[in-house]
Amino acid sequence: MLRRSAAVLLAAVLPLAACNNQPSVSVQNASVGEVASKVAEAHGSGALVSPGKWVTTVVVDEMTIPGMPPEAAARMKGMTGGTHTIQSCLTAEEVKQPKGEFFGANKDCRYDHFTMGGGKIDAALTCTRNGSTQVMQMAGTYSSDAYSMVMTASMSGPGPAGGMKMRTHSEAKRVGACDGKEG
Repeated sequence: MLRRSAAVLLAAVLPLAACNNQPSVSVQNASVGEVASKVAEAHGSGALVSPGKWVTTVVVDEMTIPGMPPEAAARMKGMTGGTHTIQSCLTAEEVKQPKGEFFGANKDCRYDHFTMGGGKIDAALTCTRNGSTQVMQMAGTYSSDAYSMVMTASMSGPGPAGGMKMRTHSEAKRVGACDGKEG
């Protein structure tokens, strides 16, 4: 669940990296699809980001999961401070026509607020599924070829992840053309 959350948030951030001089978007209580539509509408026919190969580095700054067995907690604690690198390829078509899932969530999620403009982004997203609720907050800076983001997430509900809290930061940049080796 934790890796999935980080990947979901990375997917949310990358397509938002519009040029600093582009129109801004600010919505509250919006679905993932509504946010995607508002961003596409504000940006017009231009691309949101530069297509090509992107490299994203994610660092888990802190993670706590109360009630987890000691051996599992030790493994999770070992992830703290660790760096995870992800390579992805965005085609020209993908950056011109972003889909709702590009904005980092599924039908079980809703943006409490989403603000993007002037090279800054601030968003909060709540996802509910099977009796659990996950709240994620993101804040950072962006350009068409890079972004820097801090994300916090907390989960409530049944199961061992019920009190989980996590803080990560990520840096991403476009490094050139896609080469087919992206993961």
